[in-house]
Formats: sequence, C-alpha cells, structure tokens
Amino acid sequence: MATVSSTSTSSLLSSAYTSSTASATSSTSSTSSGSSTSSASSSSSSDSSDIDWDALIEAAVQAKLSRADSIDLKVTSNEAKIAAYQSLQSLLSDIGTAAQALRAPSGVSARDDDAFLDRSAYLTAVGDVDASASLSVSVESGTEEGTYDLKILQLAKAHKVAGSAQSSSTTALGLSGTFTLGVDDGEAVSVAIDEDMTLAEIAEAVNADSDTSGVRATVLKVSSDSYRLVLSSVDTGKTIAATDGEGGVLASLGVIDAEGAFADELQEAKDAIVSLDGVQVSRDSNDIDDLIEGMTFRLYQTTPDDTSISVEVGADVSGVKTAIQSLVDAYNAFRDFAVSQQTLTSSGTASSDSVLFGDGTLRSANSSIYDALNKRIGSEAMALLGLSFDENNKLVLDETTLDDALLDDLDAVQSLLSFQMEASSSEVMLLSRGKEAPADFTLALTTAADGTLTGASVNGDSSLFTVSGTRIIGAEGSPYEGFTFVYVGSKSQSIDISFSTGIAELLYNAADALANTSDGTLQTLVDNLDSTNDDLTAKSDTIRSAAETYRTNLTNRYAQYQAAIATAESTQDYLTALLDQWNSSS
Repeated sequence: MATVSSTSTSSLLSSAYTSSTASATSSTSSTSSGSSTSSASSSSSSDSSDIDWDALIEAAVQAKLSRADSIDLKVTSNEAKIAAYQSLQSLLSDIGTAAQALRAPSGVSARDDDAFLDRSAYLTAVGDVDASASLSVSVESGTEEGTYDLKILQLAKAHKVAGSAQSSSTTALGLSGTFTLGVDDGEAVSVAIDEDMTLAEIAEAVNADSDTSGVRATVLKVSSDSYRLVLSSVDTGKTIAATDGEGGVLASLGVIDAEGAFADELQEAKDAIVSLDGVQVSRDSNDIDDLIEGMTFRLYQTTPDDTSISVEVGADVSGVKTAIQSLVDAYNAFRDFAVSQQTLTSSGTASSDSVLFGDGTLRSANSSIYDALNKRIGSEAMALLGLSFDENNKLVLDETTLDDALLDDLDAVQSLLSFQMEASSSEVMLLSRGKEAPADFTLALTTAADGTLTGASVNGDSSLFTVSGTRIIGAEGSPYEGFTFVYVGSKSQSIDISFSTGIAELLYNAADALANTSDGTLQTLVDNLDSTNDDLTAKSDTIRSAAETYRTNLTNRYAQYQAAIATAESTQDYLTALLDQWNSSS
C-alpha cells in the first residue's frame, strides 16, 4: 500500500516551486529588454494558487485510511456471517422446540411440554340428556386415563334476599345507623349508613367490603317507581348472616322483619350434589376440582332421572398431531434457509446472499437433522407418521396416514418419536435424563432395615451414583451423568433398565447441540466473531483517529508552505519590477 509522508510531500512541493521559480528567472535574465507583459507572465507561472492543496492533503490521508477501509469490510463481512448464524440458530431452535413436545421430556416441570401427556375429556350422554349443556370437564396434562359415570343431582346456588320496594334509587332515604353482614364461617363487617345516602349508595357501601363479608348488593329496578335492594352471597353454598344495629336500617329497607329474620328470601343457599360411579358427594361450588386429581368438573344443569354422563379421559391426539405439524413446518423452514445458502450466480460462483456457502457448520446441521429424521426405531420409520421427503428434501405430511396412526396405534407413534425407559420394577422412575442414553444395565439398590435407600450400583460399582433420599443421581463423568431416578420401594432389589431413543429425541439433541444459546456450536461461533469484530473495530478506530491527526498536521504544514511560497512570490515580483525598471532606463 502506497503511503504519502509529510516529508516526501513537502520535498515534492519544494522541488516543484524551485523549478517554477528558476524557469521564470532564467527567462527574465536572457532577455536584454523585455516588456511588462513578459514579467507578468513569468510571475503568473509561479503562482501558488495553481497547486490543489486540498487534493494533495486528501490523497495523503486516504492512503492512510485505506487500511481502515479494508478492516471495515472485514467487519461488515463478519456481521453478515453473524446474522446468518443467528438465523440458523433460530431455525434450529424452532426444530428443538417442536421436537420437545414429542420427545417425552423428563422432569415434573417438563410434563406440560409433553404432547403425549395432553389429555381431553370426552362426554357421552347415557339416556336422554344433553351432555355438553350439562357439564364441561378440563383435564390437566398427565392425568390418569379412565372412564367415569357422573350424575348431577343438584346445582350449587348462592343465597339471595331482597328488601321492600323503594320509590327511587337516587333519592336520599334519610336512614342513619349501622348493620353487619357476613356469611357462614366468614368474617362479618359493619356497614355505616347516613341520612344523605340513596339506595344505590347503600349498595355501594355494602360492595366496598364484599371481599371480606362475602356479600354483594345490587339494586333491582322492578318498575319506574319501584326499586329493591338485593343481597347475594358471593360464593354459592354460603348463607348470608345479617344483623341490624342502631337505627334499624335493614328493617327500614325491608330486608329483615321484626324478629330479625329475612323478610323475603329469593333463593336458598345450596351445595352441588353429584354422584360419581355411584358415590354421592357434595361441594359448595359448581366448579369441582378436588373430586379426581387433575380434573375440574363445571356443572351447568342437573341430569334428568335415570340418565347420566359418561366422562372418558384419554389422550388428546389432536395435540400430538399439531406438534408433528409444527415439527414439519420448523424443518421445512430450516431447509429453505439451507437451500438459500447454496445459491449460485449465472457464472457459477456463490451468490452474494449465500453468506454460509460451503460453511462446515451448516453442512453439519444438514447432516445431523437429516440423519435423525431417517433413523429407524425398531421396525418403524417416519413413514408411520405419513412423512416423506419431496424432491427438495422438504418434508411432506400425509394427514390421512397420520390420523390413522394416532387413532389406531398411539403407542407405536410415541415409541417412534419419544425417549422411553423400561424397568423391570415400577418402583423406580426416571426424574431427569442426560443427552446420551447408556446401554442396558441392572441397577442394584440397597436399603436399611427401615426401608431407607442407602446405595445404588451397577456391576458392583457404587461410584456411578450418589443417593440423596429417594433420589439416585448419576455421577459426573459416568455414563449415567444427567440421569436421576426416584426409588419408591422399601427393600433391596436389582432392577433391569433399558432406554430407547426416538426420532424427536434425536432431533432435539442435534438441534440443541448447535443452537443452544449457552454452549451451542453456533453461539460459540457468534461469540468469537463478535470478539473479532470488537478487535477489528478498535484497530479501525485507531487508524482513523491517527489519520485525522495526520490531516490536521499536514494542513498546518501546508499552510506554512503556502505562506513561505507567498513570501517568495512577493520577493520575486519585487525583483522583477526592479529589473524591468533597470532595463527600461538603460
């Protein structure tokens, strides 16, 4: 790279000026008698204004900045690569997220992610009853499957009482005093009333403490000149308790009679009563969530005599289908990106948009994801799900084939996709797992006399696990690292354990190894490029700062040259004038 230094530039300028001056002087000396025109001409030829000082300075500065420009181009190239890596990272993360729902993730916190644990309640009328109008049931993920027979014998109702008719809801009633309101087993509150309060304002005063009292008030407009205060229990199955205080406000409103009883009870408080598989139970709410673990029954109307509703809890296959479709969509989006990075121009070179053309990490991602999808699990492959590749290696889903598989053999679908553990005893369960499944093994467990778990080993090696309460934790660096089991038994025994890894598990592990934002391959590449760009940017900034300093120094130096030249030109003009005068007088 050519560099113009201040020394060489000043020498060049001095030589140019000296040559110009010498030429003018020689021309003047060789003429014994000249005109003023020739003198003016020689003076003009050496005018410093003929030199483009700004252009000389800019050329010298740009020579220094060219290295910074090269660095900036490298930063820009790295930024494009970072953006491409981050796009790839996001697309692979989408594959991992989709696979998560199908791989049977372990741990209590991950149960909600498992599409195979999604449950739905299917209602069937037994007799002349509208099942969906009478009942709805929501089921939590992982709830045990089963079928139940339900009869709704009585709905829970709130307690409601009304006062006597008042002519207006907005006219002050002239009542003053206090009364207390509450519900059975609740906290009573005192409500203060003054003579300026209207019926509507009395209702507002009651509602101000309804969260505590459990009683709310409304004003019922019976007609244009008839309004009644209605008190209701906030919760069904709760009976209102009301006591008049000083001033007899409740009695004046007609809510209670002279004996303190409610004057007009609109609706008695009632509990809901249902019969589940012949067992009658009651609750104070129409939303019952403690009858069967994981299920909430919402009662809307009673079932007629000699009828019932069959409630079947089963797998929500629509959730599994949605998860499979999400996986297909995520893979095809990744595939589109991969293809876009292999685009060639008409001359056979990589397109400017193909930032990752020939990139090894992209090739690795293509290979690992494709291999996972093509993995055979036992005798089954992704064709069981109605999946195949088209001519562009994108996934195509045959919904009819998938629907048949989900309805006819859900277990086979789960075995193909999910990570599964088989144990010779149901007393050991998998709590969490690592990324690499160990080979089949026999877990030898020992317990104390009181049934407390004291040790776990494989082939006599007790260093492979640590025991913490009922948990058996794989030791770091062992084949069981990341695996945690729970033992609910109370005696020493040996349990045979084997694992199978499904397609979704393979996809998740492949995607996570590349896309994990903590320690994935792509994150490492992005971090390294970011660090490189930080260093390059610092170098570029240093060069540019130095170039601007050089520009300032060069500008000052050239200003000095121009001043010196101007002085020389002035002297030259003076001497020329003297010579012209001498020549004209001789």
